[in-house]
Amino acid sequence: MSRTRFSGRTALVTGAGSGLGRAVALAFAAEGANVVVAGRTPGPLEETVALIEAAGGTALAHPADVRRADDMTAAVRAAVDHFGSLDVAVNNAGVFRGGAPIADLPADDWQTLLDINVTGVLNALQAEVARMRAQESGGAIVNISSNLGPHRTRPGVTAYGAAKAAVSALTRGAALDHIADGIRINAVSPGAAATSMSLRPGETEPEREIRMKSESPLGRVAATAEVAAAVLYLASEDAGSVVGADLVIDGGAAA
Repeated sequence: MSRTRFSGRTALVTGAGSGLGRAVALAFAAEGANVVVAGRTPGPLEETVALIEAAGGTALAHPADVRRADDMTAAVRAAVDHFGSLDVAVNNAGVFRGGAPIADLPADDWQTLLDINVTGVLNALQAEVARMRAQESGGAIVNISSNLGPHRTRPGVTAYGAAKAAVSALTRGAALDHIADGIRINAVSPGAAATSMSLRPGETEPEREIRMKSESPLGRVAATAEVAAAVLYLASEDAGSVVGADLVIDGGAAA
């Protein structure tokens, strides 16, 4: 596999201050992309930039809250102003709320899930498409959904699953709406990955490892690099005819 698939291109990654977003940003930079890392907290974004630069890559930190449409417009503008284009966008920012039956879910938790996981993706998509449709080269967008909701469910995660099912539906519809603009839109739906989001309250990583031996057909969580590899595939020319796909990376949990 070429390690320069994204040489000379610019990628914007939301939620890039930690976890999967950071792994995706590092992976794009390793393959030659100029990376704009976006998120609500400047400190972690600067840490991601430092990791990219230490590995010889190029990155820019841009604080942004996906709940604010103007923030996403500004993030796209920053990418274009600094690097000249926006070729790839990964809408990764998301939160988890749950653990109780849906009838007991606090209203604030429901609203937070919708505001960040659904409206946040919409705000990002609209800003990204507005730029990509204006450039001759178009672009590629990958939304991070989940295996929970679109592909499987379990008690206590109904609201989160509903939000992520909306992301998958939004992805498919947007893919058809904008392929004529030269923009390919797809989704990746991870299951449990090696991030803090897959830890249950009070659970340690070794305890999670034991739990996953019985919960996952694969017997382990996915490495963030494995999920990032799927994202890069969908964003690359290797996936030139892939439109509206939802690639599940969950060790067989939803099979």
